[in-house]
Amino acid sequence: MRYVMILERGEDGFGAYVPDLPGCAAVGETKEETSRLIGEAVELHLEGLRAEGLPIPEPSSSSEYVDVGAT
Repeated sequence: MRYVMILERGEDGFGAYVPDLPGCAAVGETKEETSRLIGEAVELHLEGLRAEGLPIPEPSSSSEYVDVGAT
């Protein structure tokens, strides 16, 4: 499965979350660390859902960029 990850820069590092998996998030000092951690978080999240007999959400989010003029 391939889920969209939203990666945001904060004051002290980076945060990431997966819109299709509410509550699945990670924070790290670098983009690379945060990407690795969110991958681990997704795996653990899905394992937890399976263990509880809950359905695994199908990936449904997508992302695109919008171009705007300078203001």
